[in-house]
Amino acid sequence: MKNLLEVNNVVKKYGDFTALNDVSIHIPKGSVFGLLGPNGAGKTSLIRIINQITMPDSGSIFIDGEALSPKHTADIGYLPEERGLYKSMKVGEQALYLAQLKGLSKSEAKKRLKYWFDKFDIAAWWDKKIEELSKGMAQKVQFIVTVLHQPKLLIFDEPFSGFDPINAQLIAKEILQLRDEGATIIFSTHRMESVEEMCDEIALIDESNKILDGKLNDIKREFRTNTFQVGLNTVNPKEVEAKLKENFEVFPADFKLLGNELTMNVKLGATNSANELLSFLTNSGEMQHFVELIPSANDIFIQAINKNK
Repeated sequence: MKNLLEVNNVVKKYGDFTALNDVSIHIPKGSVFGLLGPNGAGKTSLIRIINQITMPDSGSIFIDGEALSPKHTADIGYLPEERGLYKSMKVGEQALYLAQLKGLSKSEAKKRLKYWFDKFDIAAWWDKKIEELSKGMAQKVQFIVTVLHQPKLLIFDEPFSGFDPINAQLIAKEILQLRDEGATIIFSTHRMESVEEMCDEIALIDESNKILDGKLNDIKREFRTNTFQVGLNTVNPKEVEAKLKENFEVFPADFKLLGNELTMNVKLGATNSANELLSFLTNSGEMQHFVELIPSANDIFIQAINKNK
């Protein structure tokens, strides 16, 4: 898959402070790319460089095969974490103004705004001032303004901030729909459950360095520990557990089942297989639960950051 955005060996310093240290990321077309990291890691500095708000000290950036330049502003839609709508302006007036700044004619902007306002059921807000809206309501307007000109690259920084779960799910659905229609998306968030739901690939930045990147599923495989949650109905739970400990690493379970099953977590050794474990369990009782513990994005985030300290 061809990359839409390529960031190569970017360095950014502010005086003696290094915000980005030789960072490279490649983002495939039509993907949702998670840009992750703790506060102060360098994510915002990279986003600002991609948006040409600031410039790198060294390195290069290409968008759709071309060196990034001012003409690419129209190819990018950016929803910052700190929203930037003018509070005293009316919603419709402001949306039209911002759409025209992105190169849309007034008539085309009105047509597209009507589509989105109807889709989000917010047509009644057209003549309201931004200051009259709740944070979540204003967020919807900002989202519309960000995507209205149908840019190749969309950058969402904490897009669900201020939303209740229903509206957060609505926006998540729209982001995935935009991806399916061909947009490439950079998604920056601290909500790891959203990363699980939405991201095809991720990069993790910590203390100005990229410490991890790749397809999310490949990274999960790299971090897997071959540990299984086990729930077993057996007449001899202590005997079964003792025999398991002879061949596997067994430790207390942190999950519950509906009955009084023997529950535990079992980690395979270097010479063990999942089939070997499963065979022993089925011969020892009635299997109720057998699931591999796949590391979550949150688990990976914490492990990688701690390892980098």
